[in-house]
Amino acid sequence: LQSSLKCYSVEGKEDEADFNAVVDKKLKLIKHAAHSDALYFEVVKPTGIGRFYIWQKVTEKKELTAAEQAEWQRIKDRVLLLSQTAYDHNIALLFDGEESWMQDAADELIRDMMVQFNKEKAIIYNTLQCYRHDRLDYIKSLYEDAQKNNYIVGVKIVRGAYMEKERARAEEMGYESPICINKMATDELFNSAMFFILDHLDVIKLCIGTHNESSTLQAMEILTKKGIAANNKDVWFGQLYGMSDNLTFNLAQMNYNTFKILPFGPIADVMPYLIRRAQENTSVAGQTGRELILIKQEMKRRGL
Repeated sequence: LQSSLKCYSVEGKEDEADFNAVVDKKLKLIKHAAHSDALYFEVVKPTGIGRFYIWQKVTEKKELTAAEQAEWQRIKDRVLLLSQTAYDHNIALLFDGEESWMQDAADELIRDMMVQFNKEKAIIYNTLQCYRHDRLDYIKSLYEDAQKNNYIVGVKIVRGAYMEKERARAEEMGYESPICINKMATDELFNSAMFFILDHLDVIKLCIGTHNESSTLQAMEILTKKGIAANNKDVWFGQLYGMSDNLTFNLAQMNYNTFKILPFGPIADVMPYLIRRAQENTSVAGQTGRELILIKQEMKRRGL
């Protein structure tokens, strides 16, 4: 199955009207996706629907003022509305991963949505950034929790998009960096998380968000060894539109479930998202040059 993921990538707002506008856009996208065979997922960025400060304060277990408690309740209401709408329209909802110092609040709220809506299939997915050295342990804890509480875990794994910011903040504030020591360690943790999930597809459903050929090939090999059909909807592969099209094309040709992420929105609001994607993918050594070579080869094959 080949799918598109329309990502309205507005973030970093502070006003309630802006948050409500994002929710309205997401609701329309979910309902639109329900009428298209090519749209299987929708995506939500937690800080697109609530102030970063509130997510952070809840993560840090700090006492909220009465006004902040009301604001946090509005955030929870938005998450519930989006999750309920996705469930009602049978559209999987991917929540993006963000900075570690606000992520715990998002993780806990998304887990609650899984408990409520993932009884029969994965509707709610959380994104885990595997450059964080605690994410494999977190996946294992989710697995245990899901078994105890009878729900299905939805997980999208990515390498991560806030590495420089995470390390700089840790150094400035004097705490241990949550980020793996180097790219090799990140690759190992990403693959270990992927292997663990592929061993537990009865409980965890997986989206592999990567432009890395090695990780993609390893996932395909594991699925083959386990006798799992390429088009089994427990596993999806996703890449950003305009990046690693060679991976997406060949996965689709081999009947794997694939999606392209299509970010859109006002230019000024979408640029932070696109810049992070570019920074994240500079770590894939030589990939851009190789893609250009492949494009030139294909153009030559077509006589262009």
